[in-house]
Amino acid sequence: MPDIRVERLTKKFGAFVAVRELDITFPENTVTCLLGPSGCGKTTLLRMIAGLETPTSGRILFGEREVSQLPPRKRNIGMVFQYPVMYPTLSVAENIERPLLMDRALSAAERRARIDEVLDILQMADLAQAFIGELDAGSRQKVAVGRAVARHCDILLFDEPTTNVEVNNKLQLIRAFKEVARRLKQSIVYVTHDQTEAMTLADQIALMRDGEIEQCEPPRALYNDPLTEFGGWFLGNPGMNFLRHEVSPDSGRIALPLFDRPLAMPEGAAPGEILTVGIRPEAIEAHAAAVPGAVAARVLNRSITIGGQLLLKLRVGEDTLKVKSDPERLAGHGDQVYLSCPLEAVIFFRHGRRISHAAAFAD
Repeated sequence: MPDIRVERLTKKFGAFVAVRELDITFPENTVTCLLGPSGCGKTTLLRMIAGLETPTSGRILFGEREVSQLPPRKRNIGMVFQYPVMYPTLSVAENIERPLLMDRALSAAERRARIDEVLDILQMADLAQAFIGELDAGSRQKVAVGRAVARHCDILLFDEPTTNVEVNNKLQLIRAFKEVARRLKQSIVYVTHDQTEAMTLADQIALMRDGEIEQCEPPRALYNDPLTEFGGWFLGNPGMNFLRHEVSPDSGRIALPLFDRPLAMPEGAAPGEILTVGIRPEAIEAHAAAVPGAVAARVLNRSITIGGQLLLKLRVGEDTLKVKSDPERLAGHGDQVYLSCPLEAVIFFRHGRRISHAAAFAD
């Protein structure tokens, strides 16, 4: 399967720039998720790859073949939309077979083999003769995936296919997508605004904002080492804590209330600068009693997250922090806890961009 290369790709709608001079490679046989908030340009980018939108400038290449001006039918792609078009009077198997009938080179036996293959991958063999109207939204999307996969296209494109699927079916659908990617090793581009989907599915995530790609990394690297404050905020539930502090004009140190002693000025910073310190809520440890190196914090609010963890809102000096903790550790504890944080969890940002991921205590 070919890789997909986008070179200085731009799309304008009048004066509005939806996608701005993008350069990115979607490697062959991998899943790349385009992740970002609504209106960031991810669907516009996908539609240009599909041939449904014409670029204002720039190039799109599948392998060494430029496809920028080719219509969709000449790009050898499969696409799954939010609202797939189905034939309600046909069975599941007949819906999957429908686009295969256009390929006269395929025999009836070959069509049957492809249908059986995707029904097996999607675990829908027992629903082969069911009609579309008998299926829930998640199963209908699985049929849409099967229809795209059965064509044996070079590239598969997904445009937020789980948006209208209820939670339990969404989990089954994501598992089906992972199995498709594992078994068929096609080049897949998947648009979503759901970070859990992206972290679960992707080999790499391209995080988009305002028509640009802020960072493109494997999921864990993107989460642990965001290049921007936006990346730290958008990924995570909740996102990073951001604390604004001045580098002392006199000593070049940063007095951060979360630590019991000052931090050294990071490389690239200057005395008197205001820096933003980013720390993930789960990186901070809350203790019921004082321990060496921990600092006292006042509990402002506590709640239980969807994952069953305790989420604390705390006051430390002049800073307000979010901290995730084990509910049993602090069960029944009062309004004061003690916090400790590893230095490797600290990231320094200037003007929204990371300048250092190497915190150290001052001498």
